[in-house]
Amino acid sequence: MQSILDPKWQVFVKAADLGSVSAAALALELPLSVVSRHIAQLEREAGARLFRRTGRGVVLTEFGQEVYPRIVILLRDAEQLADEMRTRKGLPMGDVRFGMLPSMVPVLAGRLFTEVRKQWPQVRLHLTEGSSVQLEDWLVQGRLDLAILLREGAEQPGEVVLERIALYLVVPASHAFAKRKSIPFDEVATLSLVLPSEPHPLRARLSALARERGLSLVAALEANSIRLQHEMVACRGGFAITASSLAPHDTRRLATIPIVKPALDRTIVLATTTHRPHTLATRSVAELIRTLATPLLKS
Repeated sequence: MQSILDPKWQVFVKAADLGSVSAAALALELPLSVVSRHIAQLEREAGARLFRRTGRGVVLTEFGQEVYPRIVILLRDAEQLADEMRTRKGLPMGDVRFGMLPSMVPVLAGRLFTEVRKQWPQVRLHLTEGSSVQLEDWLVQGRLDLAILLREGAEQPGEVVLERIALYLVVPASHAFAKRKSIPFDEVATLSLVLPSEPHPLRARLSALARERGLSLVAALEANSIRLQHEMVACRGGFAITASSLAPHDTRRLATIPIVKPALDRTIVLATTTHRPHTLATRSVAELIRTLATPLLKS
């Protein structure tokens, strides 16, 4: 069921949130011309400008600032009412957009799709793969309802912790380090490392820890996925800092060593967007994700 409020107002709110008409078009998966036309039509109907164009995008006019918070409340109420009308029989239905990390795709995507189709045939599941940084951006933009993210520090309010995992130094299996039982962080910081490109939460955290100890990281290479980092380690391009889990084809050519003094870990969380109303469908799928993902991450 479509929202009972004119959907052009959703375009207005998205453009206001992102400060850009083109970004709103991308987030809403609409042609730029359609988004521009919707905004122009709203301004004609209101008899006043909603946005002021700048070199960097758009900002709300004084009238737009007055209207914006009231429209946000109306949109949320309309979405909630539409969801209640759709689910009047207590069955989840509608669209749920879920993003997952590449490492989760082979173990979770198929199981989740199968269970959703079996339990709630009227829920349309949209799956997206991306890095933690990408997924968080899409949550902020409202392009996703739910996503599994990596947190380098404490989880954010409203996030559900799925698992905490230790970080290891990944080395070639033939390297002398492969026989070691552990390695202190101070020694790790002196090695040639394969690191994600800046800005990246893990890199920022590692760099800050090194500075606290009077050290600086040595970035031999930059690679923005765990698979790429492991591949670079396998061809002796440097050492990586990731979780201990290795793909089956990597178990013979790579080894992992626990990092100590201090031990490092990261948190895997299930996060929800604050830019889309939550429905019975999103809540039901979120609970199912937690049920399916938690034992997989512990194994």
